[in-house]
Amino acid sequence: MAVWDDVVGQGRLTEQLAAAARDADALVSFDSAAAAAPRGTPVPADPTGSSQMTHAWLFTGPPGSGRSTAARAFAAALQCVSPDRALGGAPGCGFCDGCHTSLVGTHADVEIVRTDLLSIGVKETRSLVRRASLSPAGGRWQVIVLEDADRLTEGAGNVLLKAVEEPAPRTVWLLCAPSIEDVLPTIRSRCRHLTLRTPPISAVADVLVRRDGIAPEAADLAARATQGHIGRARRLATDERARARRSAVLKLPLRIDDIGGCLKASQELIDAAGEDAKQVAEDVDTKETEELRAALGAAAGTGGRMPRGTAGAMKELQDKQKRRSTRTQRDSLDLALTDLTGFYRDVLAVQVGASVPLANAEARDSIQRIATASTPERTLRRIEAVIACRGALDRNVAPLLAVEAMTAALRAG
Repeated sequence: MAVWDDVVGQGRLTEQLAAAARDADALVSFDSAAAAAPRGTPVPADPTGSSQMTHAWLFTGPPGSGRSTAARAFAAALQCVSPDRALGGAPGCGFCDGCHTSLVGTHADVEIVRTDLLSIGVKETRSLVRRASLSPAGGRWQVIVLEDADRLTEGAGNVLLKAVEEPAPRTVWLLCAPSIEDVLPTIRSRCRHLTLRTPPISAVADVLVRRDGIAPEAADLAARATQGHIGRARRLATDERARARRSAVLKLPLRIDDIGGCLKASQELIDAAGEDAKQVAEDVDTKETEELRAALGAAAGTGGRMPRGTAGAMKELQDKQKRRSTRTQRDSLDLALTDLTGFYRDVLAVQVGASVPLANAEARDSIQRIATASTPERTLRRIEAVIACRGALDRNVAPLLAVEAMTAALRAG
């Protein structure tokens, strides 16, 4: 299976990346031949003049389009060591050691950076820049995949700019962001920009069946419910708790007939998001804390005395865990709001008689009931209220206040 098989519904983009990977392979072959040839021995022509390869790439596209998947597939193709390349085969076989280790995240020359915090700071970015200045350990390419380039702080972006502007030889930066506006103009102007589209629902369903072993009916339902968002579709198809949460969100429009219902529904949304954050904390925070305590030489047991001078390290870890909890809560809440937007999208489709399939077919009765009791104008205002709530959360408005304002607006229409 080639590395491009998991890049769903992006045919033109994969062709561009495959061409660049071929040219990158030719560049490595040229450099190797030139270095190994005795003085005076002719070597093949330098392929840099017509190469499709460059040192920095920016992958943008809507959430769920597969930005990071495409970047990791390209990284794997750059590290491909398949012997078939010598016979004219394209890099990116998916089976060789270079491809496999790149895709699973264990390749020595591929650094995959993702964050579960609200932002990526200067300290982390400086560490990446130092990594990027090193020569490849395997002799091919040093690849840095930054999956959350939109989360770089302004200071971190300025640190990254120097590395992208004056890259080390054989270093490739692969940046991922929702849109080109999410990246500093000075950085994006030095990157080759590739735009991904939302993959077709049929393509998402197919990859769920093929790669995850999901039953075709369940795969189609999940792909349609998430409107082509690959990650959410996989979670919905494989996680019973995610399906229960989504079902509760789709019932919210019928529960806000009065102010009391609005306030209760708002509190339940916040509680559900908090529960997700708590679960992550239980799974990760305790392990991280114990590992750090052991590394710092704490006495045995969870209540053991810490050595002098280690309070700062523990405080730094606690701050990180707090930021991760906030990020998890926001992501969970944003997912619920996205599902709510999809519900009102279906309501609007019914009201205007659009010949499009419903994303939430299992909630058809509720959709029909809301559509009959309302008008398209009121539905559009409700969609705007959900979007306004998402914007308020991005601006750090207290989550409960933002959601209560939204449910009140939904009730008013």
